[in-house]
Amino acid sequence: MSSQKSYNTGLLILRASIGILMLLHGIAKLLHGVDGISGMLSAKGIPGFVAYGVFVGEIIAPVLLVIGYRTRLAALVFAVNMVVAVMLAHAGDIFSLSATGGWAIELAGLYFFGSLALLFTGGGKFAVSSRSWWD
Repeated sequence: MSSQKSYNTGLLILRASIGILMLLHGIAKLLHGVDGISGMLSAKGIPGFVAYGVFVGEIIAPVLLVIGYRTRLAALVFAVNMVVAVMLAHAGDIFSLSATGGWAIELAGLYFFGSLALLFTGGGKFAVSSRSWWD
């Protein structure tokens, strides 16, 4: 397998894995609502309707990542979504370790850094689009 093909296969695996795994979170919010997020936002003085933005970060952006359309733009939205999620629900855990010794927010960290990697690399050749800088 050529080095270039391996690189593009790796990007496909990264896009698909973080996209599908986050999409499951988005589907859960679609089925059960965003009342919890709305409450957290309201407690911080932010209008509750902003909670519906989670659908952009947890459904639309992941679908775009999986198919490889505007990968860099989708990765940027995804990364911002993760920063907001951490600041809303896990701000006190940023510098903490779990009971098993891992980073307390390692899942959010993996999502964030994975999307950051895609922001810099783009989606690769195995993507629906690859002609724009946003791909």
